[in-house]
Amino acid sequence: MSDTPPKVVVPAEDLRTLSAALLEKGGLSAEYARTTADVFVWAALRGVDSHGIARVPAYLELLAKGVANAEPDIKVESTTAAAAVLDADRAPGPVALSAAADEAVRRARETGIASVGVRRTVHTGAIGYYVSKIAEQGLIGIGFVAGMPNMGYTGVKGAAVATSPLAIAVPARDHAPLLLDMATATIALGKIRQAKASGTPLPEGAAATEDGTPTTDPEKATMPLPLGGAKGSGMSLAFELLTSVLVGAPIFASFHSDDPSGRKHRQNALLIAVDPTAFGGTDAFTTNVDTTLSTLKALPVADGADGVYYPGERSAEVAAERGEKGIPVSPKVWRDLTEQAEKLGVTLPRTAG
Repeated sequence: MSDTPPKVVVPAEDLRTLSAALLEKGGLSAEYARTTADVFVWAALRGVDSHGIARVPAYLELLAKGVANAEPDIKVESTTAAAAVLDADRAPGPVALSAAADEAVRRARETGIASVGVRRTVHTGAIGYYVSKIAEQGLIGIGFVAGMPNMGYTGVKGAAVATSPLAIAVPARDHAPLLLDMATATIALGKIRQAKASGTPLPEGAAATEDGTPTTDPEKATMPLPLGGAKGSGMSLAFELLTSVLVGAPIFASFHSDDPSGRKHRQNALLIAVDPTAFGGTDAFTTNVDTTLSTLKALPVADGADGVYYPGERSAEVAAERGEKGIPVSPKVWRDLTEQAEKLGVTLPRTAG
């Protein structure tokens, strides 16, 4: 029998209210707190617990230390209708990227395709949220993020590039949207920490020691290795050019320079919205997306597989289930939230153990 304490189950709306109340006490405006809580709860609903409400205490720390700016002066700069740069002024990622997604959709409705670069934000959260936000408006959403180097690069000794993610959301008519949301790393940093805590060996080629030597020992592993070797590391470098360098806020070069400020936490992003109306019409597009997804799901199922799934399908099913039954929260995360609530004078919701 396991001695692991049971998870606490909390309705999604209660978690959203709790997270927003804590973040507001942490210094965010009511609107910014709600926006940030939405991103965390969206991830938690879909089973992406590493980016879920476990992030609330971490964000409170970012705000308390001034790493994240609770009262940012967000500015949108643009010289052309189809592109803009949003200067986040160190706003939390959910605040900056939610605004950028709205801006990209507004511009794409006029120009067919539009992109918004985000400069100087802090921890973007689940990038799948922002492209999904674009897809909810009937447009295709594409997003890239570049962050602080914490991953190996083929042929380099030690950490070189970031585990920079890519996300694509494509709206459908009857199916849940396709949502591809992936990092350029073989394994998440959080998975390495989990393996260390449980003493579980890591997969071959997934992680490395501080000097870049591949290892399966979670005690020795300090960083993930790129997905597909040179492919993953090349994608990460390309995303740095597409985001940080494009918006005039390089991370990679300054991180590896002698300037101490190059090590200060920051992230940059690029969101792209594509309006199917400009490419022949929305109805025909979503119908053909449905046909494509249905065709995939009708293909013969391989031996040992439990079905054929497209990206985002299973997480959408998890979201529907958790939306109905509540979100399971690990004892540690619930303990952290309880401590913060007691410290900040926020009332906890009722839970089911």
